[in-house]
Amino acid sequence: ARSLPSLSALSEVLRLEQSRRTGIVFPLQKLARYLAPGVDTERFRLFQPGLDALHRAEGLFRSDRGHTIDYVSSAVRMDHAPPPNLPEVCFIGRSNVGKSSLIRALFSLSPEVEVRVSKTPGHTKKMNFFKVGKYFTLVDMPGYGYRAPKDFTEMVEAYLQERRNLKRTFMLVDGVVGLQKTDHIAVEMLEEFGIPYVMVLTKIDRASKGVLLKNVLEIQDYVKEKGHGCFPQLFLVSSLEFSGVHLLRCFVAHVTGNLRTVEAR
Repeated sequence: ARSLPSLSALSEVLRLEQSRRTGIVFPLQKLARYLAPGVDTERFRLFQPGLDALHRAEGLFRSDRGHTIDYVSSAVRMDHAPPPNLPEVCFIGRSNVGKSSLIRALFSLSPEVEVRVSKTPGHTKKMNFFKVGKYFTLVDMPGYGYRAPKDFTEMVEAYLQERRNLKRTFMLVDGVVGLQKTDHIAVEMLEEFGIPYVMVLTKIDRASKGVLLKNVLEIQDYVKEKGHGCFPQLFLVSSLEFSGVHLLRCFVAHVTGNLRTVEAR
């Protein structure tokens, strides 16, 4: 078996010293320390699961004999999508935002799961469905903006409007460049359809603290004003360093109804 990437498992993160551990598990809280005094940080700590919840969520992302995680199928049209039997989450974002890399990081404890990460942006041209045992399905959507597939709008809009088992849409934004015009359009679409969604800031290992803070605060202001269907807390992730990945696994488990109690730490 391939060896697992470092820090992909919670047990490894817990061996780190406290400050580094917080940075990996709760990167947004770590960033909050650099805010100007008096800035309201309530939106930074709405979802704060304890260790037990984080461990239970991790179990869902780890395949074993009785629990398989599988790439199920790809679809270009809704009638090709697998039956909507399980709670579902989907990941959308601009081409090259790091969608497939993040999904690969989420599934890193099950290295046999084939998540294709392409060198060329905009390579995901189909909706790719991954089944996580009998618990939920995760969908990697084609990227929008630069090099989006021609029938993107048709495919994605149809999916968002018709998929009855869709519990939450994860909208990825590049942590280095922040919100772009195409992201605003995506938010407007989600709002128009009344789809509950979450904003995830990717590639945080590539952005300086200052840039990251600026982007976080800008997105929070934007969400406060425009994002009625958006979960008020932003999620920060690095697929490379696994920052925020453990917390995101826990949130996915929570919104798909597989983690009834998430006690605060």
